[in-house]
Amino acid sequence: MTLPDGAHLVAPATARTEPSERHMLPSLTERRPVVTSDRLLAELVPPRHFADASFDSYVPDAAHPSQRAAVERLRAAARTIPSGGRRAGLFRKAAEPVAVYLDGGFGVGKTHLLTALAHAVGTHDSAYGTFVEYTNLVGALGFLPTVEALATRRLVCIDEFELDDPGDTVLMSRLLRELTDRGVSLAATSNTLPGSLGEGRFAADDFLREIQALAARFEVLRVDGDDYRHRAVVTDADGLGEDTVRAAVATRPDATLDDFEQLLDHLATVHPSRYGALLDGVGLVGLTGIGPVPTQDVALRLVVLVDRLYDRDVPVLLGGAGEQALFSAEMLAGGYRKKYYRALSRLGSLAADGAALLG
Repeated sequence: MTLPDGAHLVAPATARTEPSERHMLPSLTERRPVVTSDRLLAELVPPRHFADASFDSYVPDAAHPSQRAAVERLRAAARTIPSGGRRAGLFRKAAEPVAVYLDGGFGVGKTHLLTALAHAVGTHDSAYGTFVEYTNLVGALGFLPTVEALATRRLVCIDEFELDDPGDTVLMSRLLRELTDRGVSLAATSNTLPGSLGEGRFAADDFLREIQALAARFEVLRVDGDDYRHRAVVTDADGLGEDTVRAAVATRPDATLDDFEQLLDHLATVHPSRYGALLDGVGLVGLTGIGPVPTQDVALRLVVLVDRLYDRDVPVLLGGAGEQALFSAEMLAGGYRKKYYRALSRLGSLAADGAALLG
């Protein structure tokens, strides 16, 4: 498998997979990617899944006028986003930066719209990443170097802004405040539970309260609608037969095969900022023995992996119980439920892509 610049893989000293199977069927648990800071910065671009996303390719649902309104507002924003900070010159005051926040449910196209905005501004002039990727960037570079690096962009896009970790939220609030003070425009998205319009508005208000100094600058755009992934994808399908998963993986040189429990253990040894590199060169992921995720910390690591799989359009083959048993009822009712529902929606889509490969 060919790896991008800035990453290499180191095999662990021990592995629980049998040697013969490991030789025939590559495993994610054999990978320990090392990622440079330069690569973290270089990867702040729209994910492969949305490489061609544009305002023209977003088709608003006529039943939800807020979708068309959001497209029109973002088109206008793309035309008016000013050059920030140093680009404005020493004696010319920069125009007020744009700051928009897309508030809506799962699968209504917020990420499509956010990536369309990044493409319209220009990928060289914008930075695009998830909330988690930005907090990981601060952890890797330090706060001030991150500010300096991002302040060179006209637009910073934050997908899936999260409010479940007060420390990270305060950190991001400070980061965004520093960036807007330097003239950088911002765009962010966050999720609300499907059908919970009132809760969605509460989430938006929470976001605005958390970024206290920026609250007056942010314009909230509501994006209503149905989860487009659920329109054609059943996300609670039974798992595939494990022999079926193994046989399908064996026909693909870019495929990996892992026992689900062993993969979850391995994720605990890899920093989440490296989960993208964990998938370098992988075109299909097969998992056997899928069952309930035992604890919240394990579940949250799985969510990050699913996001990186989805970003890269990597199909999955799910053996065992499939995705329907992953998260307990308690998890789906708790504070991280938005993440879990997003992961189920995305994993269902990737599982459908994997099933289509079986013919």
